[in-house]
Amino acid sequence: MSHNANPSSSEDARPDPRIDFDEIRRVVTLLEERNLSHFELEIEGFKIKISRNVGSQQTLVAAVPAGPQSSTAAGAQPIGQTAAPDRDSGGHIVASPMVGTFYRAPNPTASPFVEIGDVIKKGQTLCIIEAMKLMNEIEADIDGIVTDILVENAKPVEYGQKLFSIQPQL
Repeated sequence: MSHNANPSSSEDARPDPRIDFDEIRRVVTLLEERNLSHFELEIEGFKIKISRNVGSQQTLVAAVPAGPQSSTAAGAQPIGQTAAPDRDSGGHIVASPMVGTFYRAPNPTASPFVEIGDVIKKGQTLCIIEAMKLMNEIEADIDGIVTDILVENAKPVEYGQKLFSIQPQL
């Protein structure tokens, strides 16, 4: 009689990709203790992102099935921005993806990345937002013309705050 009486078969030896609420709570606590603003983890088709709005101590947790794209290392590519149509002007709004300090140029003596009236291409850097001593480039997510710059240089911005209005180019 040869049957597998061992409850931990080779299939059970793989790590369980599920994460429970207590583990998420520990990660959030670790973020707060280390004063970190972002955490991302992908395990066997399960992806979790945790972001903290450091200014108001608000935490956002999102767990989604991982897509076919693999996650990239932090800082390997510029952070994307929230964008929505501007109902007042018919333009496209680029909003801040984080709390930080808004900078129009790469350094104080350099020219701004963009000016009102500039024609821009998708992927072009619009500004930098400094968050926790990290410089995060904010890129255009559409081709268009900059119709308005809604924040003053070197001023603090909040998550979701409108930064630019862009007239889309077809």
